[in-house]
Order: sequence, then C-alpha cells, then structure tokens
Amino acid sequence: MKYDLNISKDEHKQSDLFSSAKKMWPLLATEKKVIIIALLATIVHSLLSLAAPRLMAHTIDNYIAVGNFGGVLLFAGIILVLFLLGLAAQYAQIRIMGEVGQRVLFRMRNRIFNKLQELPVAFFNQNKAGDLISRINNDTEKINIFFSQALVQFVGSLFLMTGSAIFLISINARLGGATLAPAIILLVITLLLSPWVKKTNLRSAQTLGSLSSEVQESLNNFKVIIAFNRRDFFKARFQEVNKKNYVASIIAGIANNTFAPIYGLAASAGQLIVLIYGIFLIGNDLFTIGLLISFLMYVNNFYNPLRQLAALWASLQAALASWDRVYEIMNLESDLQILPDSANTEVGGLLVFKDVDFQYSESEKVLHKINLNFERGKTYALVGPTGGGKTTTASLMARLYNPTAGQIYFKGQDIRSLSHEERTNKIGFILQEPILFSGTLRENILYGNTALIKADKQKLEEIINRTGIDKIISRFDEGLDTPLLANGDAVSLGQKQLIAFIRAVLREPELLILDEATANIDTVTEKLLAEIISKLPSSTTKVIIAHRLNTIENADEIYFINAGEVLPAGSKEEALELLLKRNSQS
Repeated sequence: MKYDLNISKDEHKQSDLFSSAKKMWPLLATEKKVIIIALLATIVHSLLSLAAPRLMAHTIDNYIAVGNFGGVLLFAGIILVLFLLGLAAQYAQIRIMGEVGQRVLFRMRNRIFNKLQELPVAFFNQNKAGDLISRINNDTEKINIFFSQALVQFVGSLFLMTGSAIFLISINARLGGATLAPAIILLVITLLLSPWVKKTNLRSAQTLGSLSSEVQESLNNFKVIIAFNRRDFFKARFQEVNKKNYVASIIAGIANNTFAPIYGLAASAGQLIVLIYGIFLIGNDLFTIGLLISFLMYVNNFYNPLRQLAALWASLQAALASWDRVYEIMNLESDLQILPDSANTEVGGLLVFKDVDFQYSESEKVLHKINLNFERGKTYALVGPTGGGKTTTASLMARLYNPTAGQIYFKGQDIRSLSHEERTNKIGFILQEPILFSGTLRENILYGNTALIKADKQKLEEIINRTGIDKIISRFDEGLDTPLLANGDAVSLGQKQLIAFIRAVLREPELLILDEATANIDTVTEKLLAEIISKLPSSTTKVIIAHRLNTIENADEIYFINAGEVLPAGSKEEALELLLKRNSQS
C-alpha cells in the first residue's frame, strides 16, 4: 500500500473552504456553545461600533450646531459607555477564542499522533520523520493561530462590514453605492488570487517539512558525518534545502501581503468618493455636516475591517494549506486491519506460510510462492545473502507487513485476525536494529508488556531470576534503575541488543524471532543468551536469522532464502555450499 505523502504534492487536490470546514467540524463540535458565545460577543461589539457614528451625527446636527453643550455632554457619555461595553465584548471574544484554539490544537495533535500509532511500518519507511514532526508542530500551529486569532475576528469583520454597508445605503443610496463600488472590484481580485495564495503557503509548508527532515537526518547521522569528515556534504545539502525553504517562504510572504496594499487603495478611494460627492451634496443642501462625518466613519467601519480581512484571508489560506497536510495523515487508514475471528484450519504447525508473495513496490517482488511450516518447540534458521529476503520473511511472521498474496496462519488462525496485543504477546521479535527509549532499564524491558508492567518489584525479580535474565541485568551498573537515552549513546550496541533480547524473552512468547540478535555480542555473552533461551517453555518455537553459520548449528531445520525463494538447506555445511554457490554466480 502506498503511504508516501510526498507523492501527492502535485497530484493532491486541495480542499476548498467549505469542504475543509466540514472536515474540521469534528474538532470543533464540542466547542459549539463556547463559539456561539464568542460570536454573540463579537456581534455585540459590532452593533455598538455601528451605533456610535449615528449618535455622533445626531449630536453634531442637533446639539453642536445650535450650541447645546448639555446635549453634547449627555451623548458623549452615552457614546463612552458604548465604547466601554464594546471593549468588554471584544476582550471576552479574544479570551474565549484563545482558549478554544488551544483546546482544538490539543485535540488535533492527539488525533494525529494517535493516527500515527495506528499506521504500519510501511508508512514510516515511505515518509521522513522530520516532515511528520513539521506537520504535527508547525502546520497545527498555523491552524491554531487561525482559530484563536482570526476565526471570530473574521466573522466580526464581515458583520461590521455588512452593517456599515446597510447604514451607508440607508443614509444615501447613491453616495453609498458609489462608496461601495471599489469593494466589488476587490471581491473579484480576492477570488482570483486566493488559489495562488493557498498554493504558495502549501509549498512553503512542504519545504519547511523538508528542512525539518534534513536537520533531523543530519543530527541522527552526526557520528557518521564526523567519522567520514563529510561536513561539507551535509552542509551543501542543508544549504540547498534551506534555500528552497527560503525562496518558498519569500513567495508565500509576498502572496500573503498582496491583499493589504490593494485593500488600502480601495479604502482611500472610498473615502475620496465620500468627500467629493458629500461636499457636492452639502453645497446643494442635500446633506448635513453631521451625516458627512458619520458617513466617513461608516466608510472606515467598512474598509478598515476589509483591510483586516486581507490579512485574515491570507491567514485562512495558510491554515487551509496546513490543514490539507494535516488531514492527509488523519485520513490515512492502515492496511493492517484486524479481521473478524476466523475458524481454525488444519494447516499443521504453529506458524504456516501458504503460497505467500510479498513486494515493497510494484516493480520489485521480494518473495514468491513461499510455503513454510514452523512446528511447536523446534528451532529454525534462516540463512542467505544480504538482501535475500530473510528480514522480510521475519517481518511477515510478526505481521509488520501483510503478504501481497497468499496467507499466513498462526495456530491454525489467519494471523490477520489476531489483535495487536494478542499478536505481540505470542510473537516475540528481536529486531536487527535494537531500539531504546528514554527512561530506565526497567521501563525499556517492560515496554508494551501488559502482563508485567504493573507487577511489583518482588514478582518482577522472581521472573527475572527464574528466566536467568538476572545475569545480564547485573552487567548494568545500576541494575533495573540504570538510566537510558533514546539514542542509546549511554550504552554499547551489544548492550542495546541485550536489552532488546530481555524485552522479548520476558514475554515468554510462543514464537521467538531473533534477527541477527547476537551480531554485536561476544562469544561468552552469546552462550549466556543461549542458556536463557533454553529456559523458555519447551513448546516455544524459535526462528534465528544469522549470517554467522556457527550460530545456527543447533537448529532443527535450516532454510536458504534468496531471490524470492526459500529452499531447505539441510545441514550447516549444505547452507554454506548454497551461499558459496550463490556468491560465485553473482
């Protein structure tokens, strides 16, 4: 299954405003009442702002013009109260939407991270960690900024503009129509430029993701960079990616600021029309000075929010572009779905491959028509050249991937019908590249072990002593409390493999897969691990993948895997002969 998010950069159909709003609604559904309160506060603020110019016009024409300062003071007090009420309403709206934005951001990041937990290994093979981090951090923050700062302000600006337009038309239809004419031109320009603005913001977000990926890769591989003295190579790569992000950000910045000067020009044009036409009307006794001043205030109430909408519209386009990137992840579905419980079939051993095919891409088939039968309590060895398909076969056993064709059975049951917890408890997999997490040794060896994670210290020590793992743990200075780092710098590669070994063995799985589990371990420790494995229940099936043939001499059966085929190798000597024959042919 294709999970490469980068494939869809050019092919991905960008969502429009309404479809995006529909997709976002589940994140906002629980905030409906709070948003309504914020909208009401915004409407109150807008109504108070609309009332002030009309009261000022009345004060000028009826009190200032005749020198009635008592009336002036009365209405000045009324207008001051309106401004204070409007200030309180605006503060309430900002406070409420700020909290809404943070809650939406929290839920959105949780949903994305939970979705990532559901996706298979194939997804992470096809996408860079840095880009995923950028989507979780940077893209969600752009959406949060829109929700917390722009959404209600956007609605409030529309309401204030609509109200101002109504007042302008009601005071004088001709003058109002002439004043609003530039806004129609702006509407056309906005509709034409919006797709370009969104596209440039999407490109900027994508290049930022690539930049994050480059930084993350360089930091992870810093030891290799130093060892081979290739700072120049990674410096050149970073400069290239950084330049692309710089150019994309500049273009996005230009696009986001395109509307502001155009909208400012339209506002100036509207004010100029009011002054010229208004003075003409006053000269013909068709207008009053108070109405002209209120008219100018309504023009400001119309065009100032319009100028704000220029910035808000750019923020909306940036949020929509980021939402497209976020929704790409949230909309993915894993191909490792749990099938309904299937009836047990009489297929033989503990784990059975039946006509299994597998390929990572459409052009490259790794395994073809594989049939294997692993019986309880036996030890099997998989050998073959590098790239022959050994690790892929092991990954299929642990259901890190689904076969492209054919079926895999575990205890007579389709392996796809096992729950993830049931599968990981019954199938232990020691990976070729051991992974550690920040925390203590205890936390690492109990990672994902639902049976022992809540066990008390005494019970855990009993199990450790019974399985012989205590001899390994004693090698760490602080025992189970030894602190570990996620990158594993505090311990050697061999110690990492020991920790991964303990993590798998503690589960006492029915099937234990060891993928080069002793590759970085000395001979003495390797014998110790063999003793620990021997203490597992006699029914445990063991599958060993190894390049060193001396590690498989006690295997009950040996299989040679190469070029998509699995052949019985018989003895260690026959396996070596097959390997030498393959090398001579290549």
